[in-house]
Amino acid sequence: MTTLIHPTAVIHPNANLHPTVQVGPYAVIGPEVTIGAGTTIGAHVVLDGWTEIGARNQIFPGAAIGLEPQDLKYQGARTLVKIGDDNIIREYVTIHRATFPGEETRLGNSNLLMVYSHMGHNCIIEDEVIVANSVALGGHVYIESRARISGVQGVHQFVHIGRHAMVAGSRLIRDVPPYMLVEGSPMRVRTLNRVGLQRAGVDTSGLRQAFRVLYRSGLTLTEALDKLEATASDEHVQHLCRFLRESQQPGRRGPVTGKRLGDTSDDE
Repeated sequence: MTTLIHPTAVIHPNANLHPTVQVGPYAVIGPEVTIGAGTTIGAHVVLDGWTEIGARNQIFPGAAIGLEPQDLKYQGARTLVKIGDDNIIREYVTIHRATFPGEETRLGNSNLLMVYSHMGHNCIIEDEVIVANSVALGGHVYIESRARISGVQGVHQFVHIGRHAMVAGSRLIRDVPPYMLVEGSPMRVRTLNRVGLQRAGVDTSGLRQAFRVLYRSGLTLTEALDKLEATASDEHVQHLCRFLRESQQPGRRGPVTGKRLGDTSDDE
């Protein structure tokens, strides 16, 4: 009978692994770790802390998941990492636990985290998100489903990235509206993420009109939202409006700006 656990792996007897979990050479798994059916753990992976991993995940060599947060406020409390199903977590990805008791860092389902990406404490990533190589997510970053984050960039703490957004740049310090393509230095909303929306089968007719009102009409953001909310029946436009309203609330980072008529400023 072929064993699924390499003899050099170090697994605490209190760890809870489904019988179908595969564990590679020199992996280390701590006492509070739970791993679901069909998940594969590569060589030299470290899984520690209060970490729950679902089914059919692929975790590649050198990844480190569930270690203490890089936050000086952390005082040793029971904080969590929760990972759903069908995720691909590539080489040397790091995912840290949350800071305060009962809080969690959460990765949903069917996401791809590429090589050397970092998911900081209290981050939440929903479903079907792609985070490219060497992206560093600061604490409390929230990424909605089907967003795409291009490689080698830093995302500031507390930034929210909307669903179906495409982000390309080196530094992101404000919220990214859903459905938009954002790029440059400083970051700007350039256009709709047409390719991503087409691949997802999203009807963009309402979003195209909303984009023109928000970024090409000469209205202020508040005026544009008032106009859209008075008439919008498209669920995607409604979500876009809610996101932008919430992004302007106290404690939020505020949205990435877009070029409006008469706007000559390059300040982010």
